[in-house]
Amino acid sequence: MPLARRLTLTDATTIGLGSMIGAGVFAVWSPALGVAGSGILIALAIAALVAFCNATSSAQLAAVHPVAGGTYAYARAEIGPWTGFIAGWCFVIGKIASCAAMAMTFAAYAAPDGWRTTVAVLAVAALATVNCFGVTRTARLTRILVVVSLLGLAAVVASGFAAAPTAAPAPLPDATAYGVLQGAGLLFFAFAGYARIATMGEEVIDPARTIPRAIVLALGGAVIVYVLVAVAVMLTLGADAIGSPHPLADVAAVAGWGWTEPAVRIAGATASLGALLALITGIGRTTLAMAREADLPRFLAVIDARWQVPQRAEIVVAIIVIAIVLLADLRGAIGFSSFGVLLYYLIANAAAFRQPADVRRYPRALQVMGAIGCLVLVSTLPVIASLIGTGVVLAGVGYRMLRLRLAAR
Repeated sequence: MPLARRLTLTDATTIGLGSMIGAGVFAVWSPALGVAGSGILIALAIAALVAFCNATSSAQLAAVHPVAGGTYAYARAEIGPWTGFIAGWCFVIGKIASCAAMAMTFAAYAAPDGWRTTVAVLAVAALATVNCFGVTRTARLTRILVVVSLLGLAAVVASGFAAAPTAAPAPLPDATAYGVLQGAGLLFFAFAGYARIATMGEEVIDPARTIPRAIVLALGGAVIVYVLVAVAVMLTLGADAIGSPHPLADVAAVAGWGWTEPAVRIAGATASLGALLALITGIGRTTLAMAREADLPRFLAVIDARWQVPQRAEIVVAIIVIAIVLLADLRGAIGFSSFGVLLYYLIANAAAFRQPADVRRYPRALQVMGAIGCLVLVSTLPVIASLIGTGVVLAGVGYRMLRLRLAAR
């Protein structure tokens, strides 16, 4: 049974923007500043450039292959089943880690000490339930969450810029080339939300036209927000933002706009919920596509007859995310997520590079730049995250080899 095409350009753009805004603004600045230091804006520019190259590859592929599954489906069609499987597996593991990071971020802004893990678990369960009752409800809720988030961020930027002339931010550590690149790798985690649009190819109205436009609009909006917030944090907090669980609330406090701090906390929690909601949706669709091809257990490919969503996939994803929330920390989740997502986009660039001239929307140079960028950034990520990521990718490859061997008997 196919998924219903119900999402408009506004819906698709909102889902992508909701994914990026929550991740980038409220979760990533502390670890990224810790490694990039005074080079944080250079790191942001590098991450944005790599994301743009990857976004154009995703848009070009999605226009030709308007089906659920994103690069998993694209790579299967353009390169082959094994490449598609690796892309899909990297996406699923990376974005499951992203879900855990967003749930933790929500709890950091919304819950008191001692209750954060419980609140994070409840958030995952609640949003997975929302997804099980239809994608149009997901799009409507995401639109509300994005509006609330942007209002809170406007307060952060206004307070930061207003306080800048009299603020005395702590000096940031000196930038190094390796630190800037590692910061870009961590910040890339924040830009990956546009992939949620591509993975919903079966649910978008006029996908050949809507998906490329929505990807570019969502990415451009996110870049503008990130630059403004980064400057506000640097002007008011500087190095004091490193290690803070809620740096944007700290900006309002330092600026003397204490009345905005509760609003910023609400915005942080809201943005994280929006990202978590869109992420769970995208993972469910890629899981559905992989299960249809038996690259994951086929029982995950069942679509609910009434609500027309892959409920079993949504439920399984939610259970795994809850397990990670109970076992991991925020920095580890971000590093692991970046590892999986960068490999996913490496394959997306390779698949787009192979497309013939008659369907090409962007020059091949962008795909080459995107692939090189992914390789450079993934090589600079924290060693532990890279080792764990490599082990999980190899485990997935082993699963598929075993499944193919058993099927051949």
